[in-house]
Amino acid sequence: MSEITSNNDFFKSKVLGHPSGLFVLFFTEMWERFSFYGMRVLLILFLTAAITGENPGWGWNAENAGSLYGTYAMLLYITPIFGGIIADRYIGYRWAVVIGSIIMTLGHAAMFLDTPFMLYLGLGLLVIGTGFFKPNMTSILSEMYKSFPEKKDGAYTIFYMGVNAGAFFGMMLCGYLAANLGWHWGFGLAGIFMLLGTIQFWMAKPLFGDVGEVPTKAKRAEASAKAAISNNAEDKPNPYTPVDFALIGITTIIGLLYAFNDPLSKIGGINLFDFKVGKLDGSIFMILVALILFLYLVISRLVRYTTIVRDRMIAVIVFAFFTIFFWMSFEQGASSLVIFARDNVDRSLAGTSLTVFNTINTLLTIVPLLIITWVLILLARQTWKKALGSNVVLAITFLGVWGIALWMLYNEFTKSASEIDPSWFSILNSFFIIAFASTISKIWDSKFNPPAATKYGLGLIIMAIGFGLLAYGSYGVAAGVKVSMIWLVLAYLFHTLGELFLSPVGLSYVSKLVPARMIAFMFGMWYLAIAIGNKLAAVAGGQIENITNQYSLSTFFLIFTIVPIVAGLLVIALNPVLKKLMHGVR
Repeated sequence: MSEITSNNDFFKSKVLGHPSGLFVLFFTEMWERFSFYGMRVLLILFLTAAITGENPGWGWNAENAGSLYGTYAMLLYITPIFGGIIADRYIGYRWAVVIGSIIMTLGHAAMFLDTPFMLYLGLGLLVIGTGFFKPNMTSILSEMYKSFPEKKDGAYTIFYMGVNAGAFFGMMLCGYLAANLGWHWGFGLAGIFMLLGTIQFWMAKPLFGDVGEVPTKAKRAEASAKAAISNNAEDKPNPYTPVDFALIGITTIIGLLYAFNDPLSKIGGINLFDFKVGKLDGSIFMILVALILFLYLVISRLVRYTTIVRDRMIAVIVFAFFTIFFWMSFEQGASSLVIFARDNVDRSLAGTSLTVFNTINTLLTIVPLLIITWVLILLARQTWKKALGSNVVLAITFLGVWGIALWMLYNEFTKSASEIDPSWFSILNSFFIIAFASTISKIWDSKFNPPAATKYGLGLIIMAIGFGLLAYGSYGVAAGVKVSMIWLVLAYLFHTLGELFLSPVGLSYVSKLVPARMIAFMFGMWYLAIAIGNKLAAVAGGQIENITNQYSLSTFFLIFTIVPIVAGLLVIALNPVLKKLMHGVR
């Protein structure tokens, strides 16, 4: 048993009331999110940038760029299913995190070269690396707090702040370097901090004891015995049959082939489904086949469970279904909204407006950096002797961030006129999460805490209001005329509030409604729903140019206003049914 989880002095070496190891995870996740979001905000802009000019890109249209990004985003939520299984059974959580980090670092290094082959290779490496990294960071955190469940909510809140801090600075600094020095500098900066984050995590090994180590046969046997004991009349085993495995294999292969075929057919002219069945295109026909087989698999498994377990799993599937509509709209932030910010938003500033923006931008940059640096100092005081190397690497990373941030601010303050980089608006989501997360969580802890279906519906509707504001702001705007940036700022505000209503609720209810031995399977279903939502988001976002040319920019945003509102009203209407299916779980 780990020295951390077995002793009563678990919190003896603590930072802000939590063990030092939590903040090592905080910074590791921060640098990974820095690299991920730093690259993410650049990809669509790079692919669609003109092939001529001071900072040339590849000159793709939005549809082709969306098809590539959509497949990348989809795979990011599928590979963690396999990465979690490998870590659980063979290599342990810590090694999985290190392996994933190294692979992602190589991916960013490949993208730094920004040639076609290296970019595709880099995206592939990022997908594989994320598969190892993403599920196992939270697994380490969960194992650390196994004997202290009352502290887990606070730990996850702190961890989530690391996620958003990394996203915030990654999009801000990588975006700025890409705009001012060249695309490859933005891609390269993401890789540098991913590498340094990996090194500081590995050097902090003494703080974790045997948490996250390679699982031994004895531990696997102990886990199996506990699972067997936990089985009761309402939680009887439901082993997979050969037919189940065959259906899983077939639907997975078809889904992956579709994901790859979308960019291959649009960009490379290679159609893996180059046939028709009646009037149906080959790709549509194969997706319908996969959907029918998948529904049969899910239904056939559900009928084998006892009534309460079956009903609760149906409730999770309903929530997962509506999750698709949320992410299909919300993830426009990675595709159509960055194109909108670049091409349709008035980002020019001069005089007083420039001074006001620079002041706000300085506060947004310096205040969070000061807070996180203070946490870094607190961590160093507790761990300097135990993990000297880790602290030194962390110090180097923060000196680097401070240096780039101060250079950015100085550079902007010395300009008499400026244009806000389109990637800057993407940081607003992380900023609003940090600003409003605690307030929303307090509402859930009060007497005003609504049912799960109501939270879900409100999340969809509030997010849709953001797109409604964009539709209104761009209504009647002629070609070449740009809209005020205030509409985009307000849109990100409502998108974030919608996310805070919906996103944490979904994962929480999966853990509450599903028996322990089935959580891995249902989390896989949940991430599959998010993967589908991300793919649909990129495909739909890629139509911004086509819909704008044929109809209007306002029409494009109305799609993402109407669909989530209808979905939100529908899930709220289903509240009585879902409440019954949940059998008392709140």
